[in-house]
Amino acid sequence: MRFHHLLLIGALAPLAVAQAQSWPQKPVKVIVPFVAGGNTDTQARIVSERLNALLAQPFVVENKVGAGGAIAAEFVAKSAADGYTLFFAASPQFTLPLVQKVNFDPFKDFAPISIVGTNPFVLGTHVSVPAATVKEFVDYVKARPGQLNFASAGAGTVTHLTAALFLARAGLDMTHVAYKGGAQAVADLVGGQVQMYFGNASELIQHSQSGNVRMLGVSSAKRTPQLPDVPAIAETYPGFSTGTWNGYLAPTGTPQPIIERAAHVIAQAVREPATAERLRKIGVEPLGNTPAEFSEVVRREAPIWRDAVKAAGIKAD
Repeated sequence: MRFHHLLLIGALAPLAVAQAQSWPQKPVKVIVPFVAGGNTDTQARIVSERLNALLAQPFVVENKVGAGGAIAAEFVAKSAADGYTLFFAASPQFTLPLVQKVNFDPFKDFAPISIVGTNPFVLGTHVSVPAATVKEFVDYVKARPGQLNFASAGAGTVTHLTAALFLARAGLDMTHVAYKGGAQAVADLVGGQVQMYFGNASELIQHSQSGNVRMLGVSSAKRTPQLPDVPAIAETYPGFSTGTWNGYLAPTGTPQPIIERAAHVIAQAVREPATAERLRKIGVEPLGNTPAEFSEVVRREAPIWRDAVKAAGIKAD
């Protein structure tokens, strides 16, 4: 019985390899869980455009927006595991089940392929707040408990969870204002309706340059190459570190040779100087890692986000 089983595996292995070498033979759908023009969507379009050229098939980006990314995630989880529907996800898809009821399990329903890039969040404050450093900001807020507001791109999003972790670590009391996306949160930060927002660098740099917003710190463990003059929050609060990644996932069950081939070509595209430069321009540090390395990132981050959800006092309902 075992001998026949091994014969069968031996017969199928070359088939899977051949299948991977000929993949893709038709257009590939790339599902993005957020709106067109945002940080995730822009990365998906930059890299998918290169995959079109490198693999001589269209990689068609489709935005399936709603429920914090759950609609897109459920769609991909239920798609055929054949390499023709990929998910261009971000770390929020792995925190969603902690903050709301969803019909997918990010750890079981997706096979990681490759992370395109990572970026920290930037602690942005309105210019009316008289603070030039993280410490000055903390002192200012401490003197005004409950009087100041902070924005997020939505309750339970990683922008909300990063802010909750920061407030818990610094011992601050601010009022949370949840928006339906980063664009509205940034608009109200610029307008002064809220005093703090943890945003992507691409959202905040232009407003910092025009003098409406101050960028006081980055949430990564170390300073980021795009913003060398902005200190890491960890310089004030050692060990503080959050960020987000964006990358390609496939439905679980997608043949491993296809995943390996896709990961190899994605890494190649991301590391090309021209593509890497386009990603850095929007505040993203190019990565292009392996499926195993991607899985390790997700595993390592899980307890950080669980702590953040606890700090934010959110319960999935």
